[in-house]
Amino acid sequence: MRAPMLFSSDYKSFYCQFSDPSYVKKLKLEMLTAIANESNTYEIVTELCEYAGNVDVPIARESIRAVGKIALQQYDVNAIVDRLLQFLEMDKDYVTAETLVLVKDLLRKYPQWSHDCIAVVGNISSKNIQEPKGKAALIWMLGEYSQDMHDAPYILENLVENWDEEHSPEVRLHLLTAVMKCFFKRPPETQKALGATLSAGLSDTQQDVHDRALFYYRLLQYNPNVAERVVNPPKQAVSVFADTQSSETKDRIFDEFNSLSVVYQKPSYMFTDREHREPFEYSEDLTSLTVGAEDPENVISAQRYQENDNDLLLSTSDKEDNGTRASNGSSTSAYNAPSDLISPSLISSQTPAETSLVNTGGPTHSSQSNFSLDDLLGIGVTEAPAPTPPALTLNSKPVLDPGTFQRKWGQLALALSQECSLSPQGAASLMNPQSLIRHMQSNYIQCIASGGQPPNYKFFFYAQKDGATAFFLVECIVNTASAKAQLKIKADDGTAAEAFSTLFQSALSKFGLS
Repeated sequence: MRAPMLFSSDYKSFYCQFSDPSYVKKLKLEMLTAIANESNTYEIVTELCEYAGNVDVPIARESIRAVGKIALQQYDVNAIVDRLLQFLEMDKDYVTAETLVLVKDLLRKYPQWSHDCIAVVGNISSKNIQEPKGKAALIWMLGEYSQDMHDAPYILENLVENWDEEHSPEVRLHLLTAVMKCFFKRPPETQKALGATLSAGLSDTQQDVHDRALFYYRLLQYNPNVAERVVNPPKQAVSVFADTQSSETKDRIFDEFNSLSVVYQKPSYMFTDREHREPFEYSEDLTSLTVGAEDPENVISAQRYQENDNDLLLSTSDKEDNGTRASNGSSTSAYNAPSDLISPSLISSQTPAETSLVNTGGPTHSSQSNFSLDDLLGIGVTEAPAPTPPALTLNSKPVLDPGTFQRKWGQLALALSQECSLSPQGAASLMNPQSLIRHMQSNYIQCIASGGQPPNYKFFFYAQKDGATAFFLVECIVNTASAKAQLKIKADDGTAAEAFSTLFQSALSKFGLS
């Protein structure tokens, strides 16, 4: 801190000259930012504003950022805000983008300036902003101050209509949140846009965008009041930005990365009482802890396998071993494949954590309330009547070992290849394969293998015709983003394949509705 004090009176020595190399100009800009104080802020900011129109674009960007940094140091904020807003009238893409980012940060620290800033920002067309950070900053302001910006819902709606043309995930994430905020402030004008935004987000191929849209959809489905508290809570002005903290503070926080220091952006000694600062002693006695295991009768006995039709479940030697074991094994409702029977090339690529992931449940909602939400948001989903149950009935306890399944799959001809739809609730409920496996088991359709990661899952199901030895085999590939399922059905009794397909689709259509 001593150097800025020494040079603060000689700030003009650090003004940039036309002949200065770029790296020298950058160093001078850093020095001007460091030595700014109450006595010289106006002169320094005036000089920096002259650089904003510099033909050297990187230096122009740095000069605008320098003005913002000085403003965040609380030196003559009034004059600086006026200068920043003047940058928005320069009609240069990079100047507008950099300025919008700084205005956003200023509003987070000085909310009292919102009316002055919004009056100018509201006149900027999003079509004239090409840089993702600048567009994201504008969208943030549209959502945060939509109650003060008359055209905010309509600007956001126009951006949603061009969702597919927006290639930046950062912009799409901001758009999701901004539309949600706007909906809670101006529901009638934003209802249609929110439905279109959630629909587009759920179909987005970028995982973060898809997950954010799914999270918002489930929040609204659970309780709109809770959703509003999560998405649009009362905010306090930001006192310190992370990039202005000293390196010593950042290092201290990083050393305590597994603590609340990351949340509070402070070392632990700044928010804990002295008596609680001693190192914790962890007990090694874990005998009293429970993992919450399910009743063995309810555990799904189905292994996940990699999706490979050429070697579906077992190697050749494993098939022979399995034949011997199957003849001595007991009948179960589903085959629990030991790990030594799985061909190494077919083991699911999911991590152990993903493999053990089980939906432990939560608040349940009726299909009526779910569809009411879809109708409210105008997503355009209507509850289609379930297919009429066919006369075909299935064996409630079919038995089929993996070796026989693979042999049949290789020998039987393809009976049907179809595409069907899941309900929006079903697509949202499919967080891991087990949830769908349980549902299909309740309809006497067993799963012998499953795998995949969101949004794509692959299942191999089988069922047996009641009172007969005929089996039905199904390859089911589900895409939760599009709420579509691709079905391939093979059957010992080809004449019953159509009836089984109707039964299978009827069961699939009810997933997530209860």
